[in-house]
Amino acid sequence: METRRLYRKKREGMICGVCAGIGDYIGLDPTVIRLVWALLGCTIIGIVMYFVAAVIIPSDPYE
Repeated sequence: METRRLYRKKREGMICGVCAGIGDYIGLDPTVIRLVWALLGCTIIGIVMYFVAAVIIPSDPYE
């Protein structure tokens, strides 16, 4: 059984690749994740969560 890892996708990403990485990990289109995150971005907590995720989630070593 292969374990899946969550990585930021810099090549596919618009800012840091967080939404592209999350979309790839859960099997959704990154655009859907970006729309949800845009709604969260209307609050200061959503903005902070994005940048914390950008720091915590490693970039894809295979890119």
